[in-house]
Amino acid sequence: MKILAIAGSNSETSINKQLVSYAASLVENAEIETVDMNEFEMPIYKHQREVESGVPQEAKNFAAKIDAADVIFISLAEHNGTYSTAFKNVFDWTSRIKDRAVWNEKPMLLMATATGARGGLGVLEAATKRFPLHGGNIVETFTLPFFNDNFDKSSHKIVNEEKDNELKEKIQKISALESILS
Repeated sequence: MKILAIAGSNSETSINKQLVSYAASLVENAEIETVDMNEFEMPIYKHQREVESGVPQEAKNFAAKIDAADVIFISLAEHNGTYSTAFKNVFDWTSRIKDRAVWNEKPMLLMATATGARGGLGVLEAATKRFPLHGGNIVETFTLPFFNDNFDKSSHKIVNEEKDNELKEKIQKISALESILS
């Protein structure tokens, strides 16, 4: 199974990148490609810019990574209750590729984490509503509140046993897709 692990943040110390990397590492015998949003920096989407210059190559490259994956694990950073600007811009440009649904119906584990009690629940709710309109096949969702208390940065693991078991159960459901995908 080829997993595309996306952290919806351009932060060099992204807690969502740490979470998505951990989640992907739990799938045995998987080929994992982790995406860095900084590789897809483009001008902010503007219709006039699209008309004049077309869709940037970076958006096409992002779409190609989605197409090459069997499953998408994505953990979204929450900025003011919704997506980070870095992620939203890549999403917007990718949505402009002709005859394409952004997520291309790939099975998806949609996650979020934050340092507060809601754990990125606002962005998770926004994505849960929006992604299916763009070909998102959300199989499971997961949120990790109080990241600094529930995730050990040195061992790169969730230390809250209840949340760790919850994530592992959801990943088992995703892993069961391997036989369907093969």
